[in-house]
Amino acid sequence: MENCPIRDVLHRVSDRWSMLIALHLEGGTLRFSELKRCIPDISQRMLSQTLRRLELDGLVERRVYPVVPQRVEYDLTPLGRSLLVPFHLMKNWAEANHATIRKSRSLGRDR
Repeated sequence: MENCPIRDVLHRVSDRWSMLIALHLEGGTLRFSELKRCIPDISQRMLSQTLRRLELDGLVERRVYPVVPQRVEYDLTPLGRSLLVPFHLMKNWAEANHATIRKSRSLGRDR
């Protein structure tokens, strides 16, 4: 999979949570608890794992402040922001064509 860039990248960002987290971070820096409130149906463990993977891939920056209690903030890197460009194109396409796709699905069920 490493030799196929599209497959490697899609495997990492097409999971259930990565792009949703990136979309929330598009608005600016958020703390872990703020992200958790934005995405209430993600578990803390899954949020932590996904943020770690996004950080490992260079899409998210994690900043830890030496205070008690510990303060950790997350933000998109320039690379992470660049990923949102094609994602927004796909999102716009999906919104424009969703009704047609759903209609086609319902017609397929009637066959």
